[in-house]
Amino acid sequence: MPHRSRLSILLLDLPPEHHAAGTAFWAGATGRTADADPTDEKWASLGSFADGWHVEVQRTGEGTPPRWHVDIETDDIPAEVARLEALGATRHRDMGSFWQLLDPAGLVFCVVGVQTGEEFDRHAVSWP
Repeated sequence: MPHRSRLSILLLDLPPEHHAAGTAFWAGATGRTADADPTDEKWASLGSFADGWHVEVQRTGEGTPPRWHVDIETDDIPAEVARLEALGATRHRDMGSFWQLLDPAGLVFCVVGVQTGEEFDRHAVSWP
């Protein structure tokens, strides 16, 4: 059964002690306003860039080092996880509604459901 996916979101994972300064820095660096999520204090969005590429700032828990990670959004999470495993990814954590995986070098990334609506429809790749 075919499914679609796309690399869609760059997340800046910042622990509490770096979150405010990091959010302000990246807002200034991109010339964007960091719009806080009114329903979740851990999130702020710098919005959509070229081809619907989103940049988000996420406050992580204590002990998580600052890092960047990407989200791959898909209309079929199990099929996309299986496709990526065949390419060399490994499952790291089942997060309930999405998967955290590691690429062959050990970099963290997530496979999530569709997050960007029309941008997903415009830019997603179809897989057999």
